[in-house]
Amino acid sequence: FATTCLGAWSDNHFITDTPYRNKVESVFKNRMQTVGKQFFDTKSLKPTLEQTEALEFLYAYMPLADVTDYPTSFFADNVRMSFKARKEMPWGKNVPELLFRHFVVPIRVNNEALDNARSVFYNELKDRIKGMSMMDAIIEVNHWCHEKVTYQPSDARTSAPLATLKTATGRCGEESTFAVAALRAVGIPARQVYTPRWAHTDDNHAWVEAWVDGKWMFLGACEPEPVLNLGWFNAPASRGMLMHTKVFGRYDGPEDVMSRTPCYTEINVTANYAPVAKGRVRVVDEKGKAVSGASVDFKLYNYADLFTMMHTRSDANGEASITAGLGDLVAWAAKDGRYGFAPLHVGRDSVVTVELCHKDGDTFSVDLNLTPPVEHNNLPEVSDEAARSNNVRKAYEAVSYTHLRAHETR
Repeated sequence: FATTCLGAWSDNHFITDTPYRNKVESVFKNRMQTVGKQFFDTKSLKPTLEQTEALEFLYAYMPLADVTDYPTSFFADNVRMSFKARKEMPWGKNVPELLFRHFVVPIRVNNEALDNARSVFYNELKDRIKGMSMMDAIIEVNHWCHEKVTYQPSDARTSAPLATLKTATGRCGEESTFAVAALRAVGIPARQVYTPRWAHTDDNHAWVEAWVDGKWMFLGACEPEPVLNLGWFNAPASRGMLMHTKVFGRYDGPEDVMSRTPCYTEINVTANYAPVAKGRVRVVDEKGKAVSGASVDFKLYNYADLFTMMHTRSDANGEASITAGLGDLVAWAAKDGRYGFAPLHVGRDSVVTVELCHKDGDTFSVDLNLTPPVEHNNLPEVSDEAARSNNVRKAYEAVSYTHLRAHETR
């Protein structure tokens, strides 16, 4: 794939990061040996060299079900559209390769079915955002999303963007998937951010980060505000313990990596919203010897339960860590039928020791004094006129949505 981490793209030149390209090529070849070369058929498609490399990047890391369930032509069409947007949108030449690769080209956002939303969204949005700055375009795209989709809770699997467009409803998972797809369609790097629990008394949530002229900024999906970095969740995010996103492929960006799988890299973005520190634990046996390979869960007290925020394993020194908000967690470790736990005061404790001193059937009690992070709620400046104008516009969009839905259900 077009592969310099920091270089810029032009019509005539792709700078190639050879080690990265070789890694992608190796993963791609192994994948094709596993599933069969017949699932990657580009003979009649005639992609350019850059498009072929992008296709190989997608095939190297996409879930196996995507390889077998969709024809190569489907992914080739989406790749062509991503390069088309990059060429035609004024910010395309300024998006670094690393971000174009991982946050524009990929089609999949969550566990949704894949569809042709990229071309549909691009054709509807390209003229609407013509002549806008990158930041204004993001806000405008979110207004378009607000016109199309309204919030409705659901326990179903995340719907595809075009399915969400048809039903015009979705929970935060659908809305953020929809908005990410729309932003990527016009060549703007975007990612879905998620918190499994805000802090000690709140539920989960998903929203969107978009890359704007050199930095990541956030927005509530289908909830347009007059500026970025503003949403109803500013306050809970400011005391959030963990916020993360799953990045397609093997991503080597500046963020803290939480885990890697054959399909995605999970990164920690909590520092974009709240003060953070690294919480460290050392797992030992009853003799005080370090235990490697122990299962380690960092748990948050929420809804009268110790909820696992992050799962990992202790290293050769028996150590594991998490970057989190400045509050209290419980570190829980287990191996070979033994377990133990200890409070972890992130930002105060340099390292806590978890002794595997319990076994199944043990009866005991313990008092835990857990303190949530302090709320900061830093809000961007918004003029009264900008806020009023945005509220009027949202009200008009909501009325238009209501009339549209009433017409479609007649």
